[in-house]
Amino acid sequence: MSFKSMPKVELHLHFEGAAPPAFIRGLAKEKSIDISKIFDEKGGYAYRDFDHFLTVYEAACTTLRSPEDFRRLTLAVLEESASHGVVYSETFLSPDFCGGGDLSAWRDYLAAIEDGAAEAEKKFGITLRGIITCIRHFGPEQAKTAARCAAETKGDFITGFGMAGAEMVGRPGDFSYSFDMAREAGLRLTCHAGEWGGPDMVADTLRDLRPERIGHGINAIHDLALVDRIAEDGIVLEVCPGSNVFLNAVKSWKDHPIVRLRDRGVKVTVSTDDPPFFHTTMTAEFDMLARTFGWEEDVLSDLNKTALDAAFCDPATKEKIAKKLELSQ
Repeated sequence: MSFKSMPKVELHLHFEGAAPPAFIRGLAKEKSIDISKIFDEKGGYAYRDFDHFLTVYEAACTTLRSPEDFRRLTLAVLEESASHGVVYSETFLSPDFCGGGDLSAWRDYLAAIEDGAAEAEKKFGITLRGIITCIRHFGPEQAKTAARCAAETKGDFITGFGMAGAEMVGRPGDFSYSFDMAREAGLRLTCHAGEWGGPDMVADTLRDLRPERIGHGINAIHDLALVDRIAEDGIVLEVCPGSNVFLNAVKSWKDHPIVRLRDRGVKVTVSTDDPPFFHTTMTAEFDMLARTFGWEEDVLSDLNKTALDAAFCDPATKEKIAKKLELSQ
């Protein structure tokens, strides 16, 4: 059985990392940019390990040079997501890749992305919201620039702030100023932690940055007291099993801790992370959860409800998406 037609909610999607390889190759050809080395013989993205993945990711982003490029990217990404049943998506957006962090330029890029999202909602029935992320390995000072862009453009579309990038660079407390700025602006908070770092990284992130969601968070499983605290505090984990397996953050699907985390009371959700890079889709994620762990439709429906409850959108949007989920039952 495939869960392709099941309506789904996705909370952890890197916008540029969701760009179909064919779309990026097309832009590169239009602009006469030679990034042929980032593709394999089948036309997919090619990289050796996580650090090289970041290099390839940033190379692909060099083709995205104008607001119009991002409008087109929005349509390409959302069409692909909608084809796998996604009815609501939250995506990570970085002003660093949209005008280099300049606020005025960021406003132009954001307007183009919102325009693309509105068109995609009419065409494909998928709703998008944006979470601005600072890039951890760009450093704390650059993070402040991203936080300022987030604070200045908060609204119906930009609803959250977070941090992505190389998790082992610095410590969470180095970025507390940026998270405080976003929090004071009324933005909801999430942060990558516990994908590569241990339980201490998750604990420090929760203490120093106070997010309500954690991106990945899987290595919390190595400290059951921390897992219990996460469950008690209602912290939501944005789990990306296919990504974790592909990057060898865990050995295999059967070794993935998502079941143990959920069984211990943690609120878990499921997302694709950077789907074309990791050869996954939301359909593949749900199918593998069912095949590996025997999770049936009721459990997968519960994942969607948990994700919608944790979504950073307004109540009216949640109500609209809830109706789409209910119609499938």
